[in-house]
Amino acid sequence: MRRIIFTFLIAVAGLSGFSQQHELGLMGGVSYYVGDLNPYGHFMQSKPAGGIMYRYNMNSRMAVRVNAIFGSLTAADSIIGYNEDRNLSFRSPLMEFGAIYELSYYKFKIGHDKDFYTPYLFAGVSFFKFNPQGYYKGDWYNLQSLGTEGQGTTAYPSRSPYNLAGFAIPFGIGFKVGLGSSTVLGLEWGLRKTFTDYIDDVSTTYADPSVLMSQNTEVAAALADPSDGIETEKTGFQRGNSATKDWYSFAGFTLTFKIKDKSDSCPGGSKRRDSFKSKYLRIMKSESSIL
Repeated sequence: MRRIIFTFLIAVAGLSGFSQQHELGLMGGVSYYVGDLNPYGHFMQSKPAGGIMYRYNMNSRMAVRVNAIFGSLTAADSIIGYNEDRNLSFRSPLMEFGAIYELSYYKFKIGHDKDFYTPYLFAGVSFFKFNPQGYYKGDWYNLQSLGTEGQGTTAYPSRSPYNLAGFAIPFGIGFKVGLGSSTVLGLEWGLRKTFTDYIDDVSTTYADPSVLMSQNTEVAAALADPSDGIETEKTGFQRGNSATKDWYSFAGFTLTFKIKDKSDSCPGGSKRRDSFKSKYLRIMKSESSIL
């Protein structure tokens, strides 16, 4: 039992030997969407995105961070080429707030002459907001309120308006390198698994256009089926794939700066940590010799 206690104390001492480092900085890159209009093409129709982040380095291998990312998502059948005859398209603003855990492959310490770079993996949870819009006769319309798949009509009571916010699971890879004593430059790519199929306003089957015209609007009927020159009756036929959910991604650079803390301004801080660690190492050695 005493050995377990001493081992725990040594572990705590070892962790306390790392001066926890705080970073604050910027993110910049691109965001893109993967879903019914773009089922396979990564980085297709990417749009500029950026944000801010705060990172807390718990030790030389583990860090946690929070970030806010702002960007946009877009896709068009006519550009992606997956289902050109359908001719659907959308654009949407994107806002994400995330909490991320990072695990570095190598030891990493800001300002260290040896442990100054590492690849890393990350995963976490995020809250995001979106609002798909469609273009019709020179204007952009919010698609959710139009009910393009029959939402809000008496003919489709099971189809309720979808939420414009939700949770996602971000995960991906990155690489970071320390520049000087206080700057960290990173490059990362991460996917976001969402739990909605309506980032693009496309999920189920075509609604009856006469119902959309009478109970919603002419614009709703036009944007529900903008296929050019195709007069085939589509009511009940597949418009999207409700069995799969939409994804989005952020890829780009991070630039952060170490925030000065008390350990930086206290010359004796590291000495006290080393003394604490050495003390318990001596106790552990003594305990082992007695046993």
